[in-house]
Amino acid sequence: MTNLLLFPSLGGGEILILALLILLLFGGKKIPELMKGLGKGVKSFKDGVNEAKDEINKAKDELEDDKKTN
Repeated sequence: MTNLLLFPSLGGGEILILALLILLLFGGKKIPELMKGLGKGVKSFKDGVNEAKDEINKAKDELEDDKKTN
C-alpha cells in the first residue's frame, strides 16, 4: 500500500524512518497511549459522521412523508 491518500510518494523506507523517529521522540511507553487516543478520535469522528447521515435520512424521510400527505 505505497499509495497512501495523504502521502502518495512515501515508500516503505520512508515509512520505516518515520516510525523510528516517532519511536525515538515519544518512547516505547507513550506510543500505545498515543494510538489509543488516535483510535478514540477516529471512533468519535465515525460516530459523528453516522449521526449526521442519520439526521439527513430522517429529514429526507419526513420530507417524503409530507409530500405524500399533501
